[in-house]
Amino acid sequence: MTVRIGLTGPIGCGKSTVAGWLAEAGAAVIDADVVAREVLGPGTAEAIAVARRFGAGLVWPDGSLDRAALGRIVFDDPVALRSLEAIIHPAVRPRILAAIESAERASAPALVVEAIKLVDGGLADLCDEVWLVTCAPTDQRERVIGRGLGPDDTDARIAAQGGIVERARSSATRMLDTSGDPAETRAAAEAAFAAALAAHRGGPGRP
Repeated sequence: MTVRIGLTGPIGCGKSTVAGWLAEAGAAVIDADVVAREVLGPGTAEAIAVARRFGAGLVWPDGSLDRAALGRIVFDDPVALRSLEAIIHPAVRPRILAAIESAERASAPALVVEAIKLVDGGLADLCDEVWLVTCAPTDQRERVIGRGLGPDDTDARIAAQGGIVERARSSATRMLDTSGDPAETRAAAEAAFAAALAAHRGGPGRP
């Protein structure tokens, strides 16, 4: 039985770092952000729909989207963000479901689905556990700025994800605060992973 772990939390709080640790421990990882980038690849129906909705000026000569410019539009405008999500999400979910099936056919001991919209998008219902990754607001802001975003863009992206922790908290099986020493955080994540495997392996399975 492949144990399914949903990993969620706001931008800059360390979801991808935790997912990387779990991958090193043997889990297969599906990153919803990576899937979304594939969905918006050059020439896809979704990329064409985004260009129609937000302007052909967002398309580079090679057909790819100017993701930075798109981000500046949607993270300053909740209505625009919802429009973008309405284009992307219907195409992302089937790919994630297919990746889950592929990992289980390969008999992966565990599967991690990393997604900011894990709960809002209904993916949490497919998981045995939901892990909520958080950190101190000051750490979050510093990490996002460290990725190369300016302070204003950083604040806009953090604000656009407001309420994620509150909405996910009721669904969370485990919570990880990544504000402290990285070595201690990794040890906590690995201990939680071992506990999850012990709790769910050999269970009755899913219908």
